[in-house]
Amino acid sequence: MEKIKIYGEQTPPLHDETIDQPVPTITPYFLEDTKDTACVLVCAGGAYMNRAPHEAGVVAEFFNECGFHAAVLNYRVSPYRYPAGLLDAQRAVRFLRCHAEEYGIAANKIAILGFSAGGHLAGSCALMEEEAPFHDEVDNYSARPNACILCYPVIFMDGEYHHRVTQRSLLGRNPAEDMLQKQDLTQHVTADTPPCFIWHCADDKDVPVQNSLCFAQALSAHKVPYALHIFPKGGHGIGLADGIFGTESWKDLCSGWLFEQFTDESYFIEE
Repeated sequence: MEKIKIYGEQTPPLHDETIDQPVPTITPYFLEDTKDTACVLVCAGGAYMNRAPHEAGVVAEFFNECGFHAAVLNYRVSPYRYPAGLLDAQRAVRFLRCHAEEYGIAANKIAILGFSAGGHLAGSCALMEEEAPFHDEVDNYSARPNACILCYPVIFMDGEYHHRVTQRSLLGRNPAEDMLQKQDLTQHVTADTPPCFIWHCADDKDVPVQNSLCFAQALSAHKVPYALHIFPKGGHGIGLADGIFGTESWKDLCSGWLFEQFTDESYFIEE
């Protein structure tokens, strides 16, 4: 499957221009012969060190089966620091909107989904201030997704519940206190935050479930619509969670929730 270069041939440089910048891409999983169809942008996890394959293409294929377009974001990870990945996520949302008619995508029905550190990236894209460093036609479009799906997400970069490896990969060693606070996604929730679907496992020993619980509390305080599902077993990094009794239902719950966000119909049959 041919990847699409979201910046074209040259990626905008970051702070250290001596480091060669890779060319971030999306891997398209677009349905054929459709128009005005919702699209899910998938951000695999990997502690901002890599991108886990089991949280990428197979996830996009699942959403295809549910009738959604999908695309996997190949965003920059370590040694590239903040805001490289965020700029890539924002650019990808803009790119999908700019080319929506060409791909049969509904420009106002774009969801971003992320696992673990990819959840932090997805949440950052949905919450943080929009930046547009490239200044071309694509950057004329909004980078704010219409819905956000967070799968056992990293929400904090400091404190009791943060994930230290993710922190170091994103911010380097000994980051400034103000930067640690900036990466706390609960601090960016406003009444304009898009609807969110969140799931986590209570027995997650890598990224504590409090990340999702606290984020949901912030959404509730600002009256942002959300769905929160906490499953008793599964641990961390389980992707589609196939074969994990109960937890694997997150996929159907999520697709149903997303369907209802983007249509006026109910996905679930009422008795």
